[in-house]
Amino acid sequence: MPQVKIYGIKKNITSKREQLSEIIHSCIVFAFNIPADKRFHRFIPLDKSDFIFPADRSDDYIIIELSIFEGRSIASKKTLINMLLQKISLELDISSKDIEITIFETPVSNWGIRGKPGDELKLNYKVSV
Repeated sequence: MPQVKIYGIKKNITSKREQLSEIIHSCIVFAFNIPADKRFHRFIPLDKSDFIFPADRSDDYIIIELSIFEGRSIASKKTLINMLLQKISLELDISSKDIEITIFETPVSNWGIRGKPGDELKLNYKVSV
């Protein structure tokens, strides 16, 4: 159940929020083989003055951060990253140069979910994919 944060210039990510959410979710479901009902996305729209990035990026520049349980293979993470880059570029006409993705992995015991520590939860999907 990845937690996803998407940062970008307000006018750009607000107008693409639904499409971005659909693309990100479909890629996560495929790459990590999680149930389709596990969607946790937070969009963080920023004023241009609050989003400082290199001059070789455009105003379409976005940062996607995923917090996930540790245990997924390098191959599944690379599949996710490559799918996100390709689908966002193709479907939203955002250059892959303007997409940055970071995956943060933590032990399941570091999560608190549904009133329990994460390692006490019974998951309906595998993390080690």
